[in-house]
Amino acid sequence: MLGAILAGTAVVLSKAGLKNTDPVLAFAVQSVLILMISWGVAVFQKLTPNLASIEKRTWIFLVCAGAATCLSSIFTFKALKLGEASIITSIERLSLVFAVVLAVVFLKEKLNWQVIVGILLMIGGAVLISVSREGN
Repeated sequence: MLGAILAGTAVVLSKAGLKNTDPVLAFAVQSVLILMISWGVAVFQKLTPNLASIEKRTWIFLVCAGAATCLSSIFTFKALKLGEASIITSIERLSLVFAVVLAVVFLKEKLNWQVIVGILLMIGGAVLISVSREGN
């Protein structure tokens, strides 16, 4: 829950920070802080010696995931610059739907009726939020 609260707060703060700033530059500024905090935590928890034990295949996955995360954030920042935070965030959070589908296809995770209903509710919620703003 704390992660969700902080993610929501980050969206609102980012949108406010984008008012007079280019989205790519704004993300670059945030990325420096992300880098400093994440490495600070890794050093504090004495995890850095474990770097040598990470397998080549794991490195490939982590690097690809990092590139996807970076591009996702840049696209989201550009969208936030142009549109309303509530609409952009609801559309961006459809990433959960894509994550479930990709996990089923590539990780062979199982679907059940609750997950399917949840996916449909997420899609419905994103659509409802998006169309609710069109009349304004």
